[in-house]
Amino acid sequence: MFFIIIAVIVALDQLVKYLIQANFELNRSIPLIDGILHITYIHNSGAAFSLFQNKTIFLITMQLIVITVVLIYLIKKHKKDHWCLLLSLSLIVAGGIGNLIDRAMNGYVVDFLDIRIWPIFNVADISVCVGCGLLVLYMFLIEPKLSREKQQNLILDGGSKEIDSSEE
Repeated sequence: MFFIIIAVIVALDQLVKYLIQANFELNRSIPLIDGILHITYIHNSGAAFSLFQNKTIFLITMQLIVITVVLIYLIKKHKKDHWCLLLSLSLIVAGGIGNLIDRAMNGYVVDFLDIRIWPIFNVADISVCVGCGLLVLYMFLIEPKLSREKQQNLILDGGSKEIDSSEE
């Protein structure tokens, strides 16, 4: 299931980027909602907020390492961990792969969503951000609750075992 989500998001990201490149002039901006949402086709040779500009080899290497580690984790844990953790990691990987394809093929990432108060971004960036948001939700709300429940179950199970062994 999570690998299907990754494949669908990567395919959607690449399709939309292809359509943008095929139908828009570089650095041209077209308002969808004037002053709020524009399609502005740019090439980003850096990472988030244009950090690490023109450090393509470094960025590809870091992306490959992170994507590989998370994919290995997903393969090993896809039936054991909470769905929110797995979904968050899948979204992060999908976005990473989408931008990695651009960077490896072109030396830059195609960005086009322009909300005027934020750097221009793309579908892969949305996937990474939503994945990070879910990961934070998991880490601060879900995981502590799961840990408490597990600890309570261990205490209850441990207590009943002591009672059983003392009855013999």
